[in-house]
Amino acid sequence: MATHDQLFAAVDGRRGVDAADRLCEACVMLFDVDAAAISLVFDGASSGTLGSSGESARTYDELQFLLGEGPCLDSVSRRAPVLVIDLADADDARWPLYGPAMLDLQIRGVFAMPVVVAGEYVGALDLFRAEPGRLKQDQFRGAVVAAELAGIPLLDILSSDLNAAAADPDSSAWAELNSLYRAEVSQATGMIVAQLGIEPAEALVRLRAHAYSTGRSATDVARDILERRLRLEAD
Repeated sequence: MATHDQLFAAVDGRRGVDAADRLCEACVMLFDVDAAAISLVFDGASSGTLGSSGESARTYDELQFLLGEGPCLDSVSRRAPVLVIDLADADDARWPLYGPAMLDLQIRGVFAMPVVVAGEYVGALDLFRAEPGRLKQDQFRGAVVAAELAGIPLLDILSSDLNAAAADPDSSAWAELNSLYRAEVSQATGMIVAQLGIEPAEALVRLRAHAYSTGRSATDVARDILERRLRLEAD
């Protein structure tokens, strides 16, 4: 079966996050990579993970949010694929924080293909490889097709939420899409602003820094803040 047929088969009959996860799993199988994730990007920041091949992929994606740099952000801002064959290459230090962090996690190669929905660049398909090396030509072409298919699960979610809102004004419209975004992080950032009297940008930096230093996800830290199990102290 041709690569594009296998990718189509991975999402056929599935919707939303389930389809996105299966697409990422297919990418790992087909493109000689160790992990894959579909990142959502809004207003220049990593906003959530639409799908992943597993927990490790979610960790790699989360780091882009925590550190504010990485392949998905560059792919969306440049509106083009980002291909890094070896993060250990001293001549290619484009991500001074993300690069070393990924090397610590034993990832050497990263590749990001932009995801476009209705003409808007809304995220990227990220591929991660433990060994350095280029994607072969057929693997690159397949990854481009996979990034195109990644827009389908997102459209599924948008369509279902819009239909729910139209049919029932009291429904929790946008529920699934909102669950993909780091809503708790935004809420916790607001709480930090109120507690410490600092600007939102600084509050977010502090939350991210705490999450990174403790090896936890930003969402988990945010939940602790919201449930008052954690309070970040002023300097």
